[in-house]
Amino acid sequence: MKKYMAEMVGTMVLVLMGCGSAVFAGHAAGAVSAGVGTLGVALAFGLSVVAMAYTIGGISGCHINPAITLGVWMSGRMSGKDAGMYMLFQVIGAIIGSAILWALVSTGAHGGPTETGTNTYADGMLIQAFLAEAVFTFIFVLVVLGATDSKKGAGNLAGLAIGLTLVLVHIVCIPITGTSVNPARSIGPALFEGGRALSQLWLFIVAPFVGAAVSALVWNAIGSDEKR
Repeated sequence: MKKYMAEMVGTMVLVLMGCGSAVFAGHAAGAVSAGVGTLGVALAFGLSVVAMAYTIGGISGCHINPAITLGVWMSGRMSGKDAGMYMLFQVIGAIIGSAILWALVSTGAHGGPTETGTNTYADGMLIQAFLAEAVFTFIFVLVVLGATDSKKGAGNLAGLAIGLTLVLVHIVCIPITGTSVNPARSIGPALFEGGRALSQLWLFIVAPFVGAAVSALVWNAIGSDEKR
């Protein structure tokens, strides 16, 4: 149970800090120059992963992302039961993080957007959004699988490598979808935002899972020690 709770706490922190940076500091006072901008939001997500990797990595492996959990399961590193429970507690953590953000937005003025860090795409850009989420999740999960491999991985530097990769992914993908590459991260805010974010939520669940599945297949092909 401890590892499930760790995933819940880790995902809560990711959503609170990552989405919180977009809500409160991304474009402060409506002016890009006054906020942290794309790079700042990207760093907030990446640094959240780094922080949690070195906090709960020894307990649960610090997936804090259902797409990563899917990739790990497909790589044969965890059971189906654990994968399902990880995903459940990740979503719960994301909802808790979003609830905290909603409470912060609802109870005080902050000069920023009224949303809770949701993921959406522009009208007519469904294919672009799907490709972006699938491809960038593929890259992100592939790095996770490689960096955490017991024989070929980065060891104690895995958390840093994964966090920096998430920063890179956000820098490129934020202008397209706001960057999800994490179904739980999208589910939590969308439940509180409703409307467009909720109607488009399916894409931010399906596309990351597709990307994660492909990354697992690729890693099994190039990273496995088994002769084929």
